[in-house]
Amino acid sequence: MTLAADARRDSDAGRPAATARRRPMAEVDSRPVEFWPTSSIRAALDTDDLSVWQRIVVAIKRDPYGRTARQVEEVLETAQPYGVSKALAEVLVRTREHLEANERAEVSRHVRLLLERSGLGPQEFASRIGVPTAQFNAYLDGSANPAASLMIRIRRLSDRFAKMRSERAGQSG
Repeated sequence: MTLAADARRDSDAGRPAATARRRPMAEVDSRPVEFWPTSSIRAALDTDDLSVWQRIVVAIKRDPYGRTARQVEEVLETAQPYGVSKALAEVLVRTREHLEANERAEVSRHVRLLLERSGLGPQEFASRIGVPTAQFNAYLDGSANPAASLMIRIRRLSDRFAKMRSERAGQSG
């Protein structure tokens, strides 16, 4: 659902948005923040209620690119500055950076697993997937992520060499 659709849903049927009844904060407060309309996010930022702001922060941390995060971004871009604006903008940036670092680490673990499974050394593996050793090392240490197509190439190389190793082990046993 888009944020524009969200705003339309908030208005009473048949009434223009300007004359629509606004949902009181007390009613919105009873629902998880993820279900709040953008107008309620805006109203929450207008309050001086730290507990409401904390609920929004928790929702952003749970899903840094989710609906609530996008709503907060929209409110911060389109409205007058709120006292909490700078803090929420910082929460968005830091939470997303943390998520991206965790994702790079996860990709790194996966690449390392595929390398180990292949039985090849890092230099040989890098050569066979067509990347410089330094670039492959960046994938291993999590400072860079390979493109999706390169991940497929890495998995296929690992599969091929793991299969050859298993066949050799079967012949010698």
